[in-house]
Amino acid sequence: QVQLVESGGGLVEPGGSLRLSCLAPRSIFSVYTMGWFRQAPGQERDLVATIHSRAGTKYADSVKGRFTISRDNDKNTVYLQMNSLRSEDTAVYYCAAYSPDRNPETGYWGQGTQVTVSS
Repeated sequence: QVQLVESGGGLVEPGGSLRLSCLAPRSIFSVYTMGWFRQAPGQERDLVATIHSRAGTKYADSVKGRFTISRDNDKNTVYLQMNSLRSEDTAVYYCAAYSPDRNPETGYWGQGTQVTVSS
């Protein structure tokens, strides 16, 4: 069974920073698209950022210029550096790994990590 292990969530004040990490099995890390999604209370789960070794990176408009997705191939880990955090960034953040030509919902998902931006 494929497991994605997320870490790094927590409580931060507006304007602060957090870095999320997601450890994935080597067997999928090199070929799958790795992504971060988030779900706020009462809302649908939305894409935040994705990264693929050939396709590059993609970001939601709401996080462009503030968030950076990156990957460490030696550690099979994808990161989400979140800067200038706002209250509206509060959500459960999920790591996902999925085939580039398929819907992300068909892929593998982590358990989620809570990010709360509040003073």
